[in-house]
Amino acid sequence: MKDQKIVDHLFRHHYGKMVAILTRFFGLAHIETIEDAVQDTFIKATLQWRKQLPDNPEAWLTRVAKNRTIDLLRSIKAEKKRIEKISNGPSSIPLNELFLDHEIADSQLRMIFVACHPSLKPQEQIAFALKTISGFSTPEIAAALLTKEETISKRLQRARKTIVKNEIEFDFPSPANLQNRLNRVMEVVYLTFNEGFHSTNTDTLIREDLCGEAIRLCKLLIRKEEFRSGSLYALFALLCFHAARLKSKTNQDNEIVDIREQDRSQWHLPLIEIANRAMYKAGTYEDISIYHYEAAIACEHIKAKTFEETNWTNILKWYSKLYERQPTPFTLLNIAIVYLQMNELPAAKSLLEELESAHLGQRQYLYFGSLAEYHLKFDDRTMAKTYFEQAIATTSNGLEKRYLEKKLMQLS
Repeated sequence: MKDQKIVDHLFRHHYGKMVAILTRFFGLAHIETIEDAVQDTFIKATLQWRKQLPDNPEAWLTRVAKNRTIDLLRSIKAEKKRIEKISNGPSSIPLNELFLDHEIADSQLRMIFVACHPSLKPQEQIAFALKTISGFSTPEIAAALLTKEETISKRLQRARKTIVKNEIEFDFPSPANLQNRLNRVMEVVYLTFNEGFHSTNTDTLIREDLCGEAIRLCKLLIRKEEFRSGSLYALFALLCFHAARLKSKTNQDNEIVDIREQDRSQWHLPLIEIANRAMYKAGTYEDISIYHYEAAIACEHIKAKTFEETNWTNILKWYSKLYERQPTPFTLLNIAIVYLQMNELPAAKSLLEELESAHLGQRQYLYFGSLAEYHLKFDDRTMAKTYFEQAIATTSNGLEKRYLEKKLMQLS
């Protein structure tokens, strides 16, 4: 059991590294073979390590994966000369040197940009990034994205075929294309974190593995000077602010704890300090993005010593600026919720009437929940009950459902 836990830990933390390194050496044309080789290596480790653990498990995995890749390439009649000596492009770096820390990071960054290539559809990008960079299994990706395993398998297969067909290079974009691709990379990181922070999974509210992976990828990007921007630092600050509150979002009984009731002493101070430094760095660049405003909103919640001390005026200002830049129904709903907190009830009602719940997708239960809270301001329990019931009927997450059911019971 202990050996299996070690294998599982290494798989999650080193799968992406090994795939990236071997891809840089053997080329993207063999991405599927490389993934098979790394997968086979972990299966082999599961069997062999029952007898005895190697002194250096990571080095063992790397060596075996490399040899397995070569075997598989030979089995599909890859040129022997190519295996013995690859001499063009980035793969001309000797294999052993590719396992230096800075080269590992470089290979993973290349893979991030491959995953976010415009030839791949957005849904394929996220699935491919979670699989190839982060080491998530197909069932895990399906659970995280609330999609059937068969659908995820097809997306991954299409992504691999597109990469080979379009002869996408395992390299960074040209300077002319860098910013557009980097914007998409940040979107994928942002969406990955959001799914972890507020999961659409039926049984889990928080997926710490997704949150941690998004932060890790963001840190990888920041380490490369030419990728740094105000937007990237603001995104990193946003993720750290949110991650600092993860432990307080649920209690020991795995029940949702509203931010009003959260134990703020559980908020992780080191992450908050990292986020504050990142916010300062974001302000030293000229570019402004949605991540700046979202991070500013998260910061306002973090700064408040109690829920009652929350500066809703500032939060309204940042949401208004966010809506100017990105006018989405979800931002409009958040503005309505802020008005509810400020007891600006006519303004809240006007926005809620403007919204259509269907436009909020899987988050439409928040719309009905907000309408319930609006009617509770007038002590209209009958209408509040009706909207809480609609909220319960439109949520797929079990914890959210129980949270809303508890609110409904309190009305009775």
